[in-house]
Amino acid sequence: MIMKKVKVILADANEKSRSSIRELLELDNSIDVMTEAANGKEVIDKIKSMEPELVIIDLNMPEMDGIETTRYITIHYPQVFVIIISVNDDTPNFRQAMLAGAKEYLVKPLSAAELNTSVRQVAILNRKCIKTKPSELESNENGTRVKDNKLISIFGTKGGVGKSVVCTNLAVATAQKYKNKVGLVDLDIQFGDISVMMNINPRKTISELLQEGEEPGTELLKDYLYERHGVNILAAPNKPELAELVTPDGITKILQLCKGMYDFTFIDTPSFIDETTLTALEMSDLILLIISLDLPTIKNVKKGLDILRSLQLLPRTRLILNRSSGVAGIEPRDVERVLDMRIRAEVPSDGKLVVSSLNQGIPFIKMSPRAPISKSMVNILQLIENILM
Repeated sequence: MIMKKVKVILADANEKSRSSIRELLELDNSIDVMTEAANGKEVIDKIKSMEPELVIIDLNMPEMDGIETTRYITIHYPQVFVIIISVNDDTPNFRQAMLAGAKEYLVKPLSAAELNTSVRQVAILNRKCIKTKPSELESNENGTRVKDNKLISIFGTKGGVGKSVVCTNLAVATAQKYKNKVGLVDLDIQFGDISVMMNINPRKTISELLQEGEEPGTELLKDYLYERHGVNILAAPNKPELAELVTPDGITKILQLCKGMYDFTFIDTPSFIDETTLTALEMSDLILLIISLDLPTIKNVKKGLDILRSLQLLPRTRLILNRSSGVAGIEPRDVERVLDMRIRAEVPSDGKLVVSSLNQGIPFIKMSPRAPISKSMVNILQLIENILM
């Protein structure tokens, strides 16, 4: 199928750089460079009159820099997606770009293949998004508008990276904003820890739900949920041997129900890839892959990324670095280079608070909301919103 031409505005303060990038874009017949701009204000003016799908913006521009311009476009022209380009290959700039709403961050010098592939991918993402007017969007109790409900898998390729801890606290952070419109499914069906972390002693779990004689429905599912801190939780089986009762078909039905009930459903997956994990990952709108700064984890993550790539799930995957300040000798930039993928957010180390949280069954974001580790959960939520909303 021939792809409809992608309408692009190119913005870069350097005329020579602009010309070079335009030449690369024009090598692809599916890309239409409508016009160019030398600063952020010009970009805004041209968007008003030309209605592009996509804007390519250099990070360093006069008057309004790339971050400020991207933030303005995201708020006032959400139908226009942004790719930021820069000579700076560093995590802080990348993170600022993502939080501002950019869909991609590319580092100069650019190759035609890298640039044009990114343009096409972002355009496809744009066209898949529902262009709904704000008045037509559903509202939560606090007035926050969402386009459609999301499934988010928290995944790790190795046990002990803090996957379940991040999942639990991220769900609570989301519930604080979205007022009980959050679900949490513990799909680590042999050794799930969510119940312990949320101080639940579940009598009913996912295995019992799937053994009900009737087809799972919304009302039946509600009978199996436990509410803690605004999060509605479906617990993992109480015994590992009951895991065999949880089938991919059953998981599919449950996640479909959750997606209909909650603005956000977080899924705590096992630390290995089997049919259960694949079902959740394939249904997810976003996969947060939790990593840590140790060689065994990095080795496993590289293998996991290869699998996700083969399953065409890599575009939905984002790396989250846990315990970012707790290990010496390995730097985040080294990990990014080895994995050929950027770290989108970092969770600082706070072993004392985390252990206290686990022992009391209270998420650390509730115990100490001003702690840096708690604030990192809010940052990850902002990242999720920028990607999915």
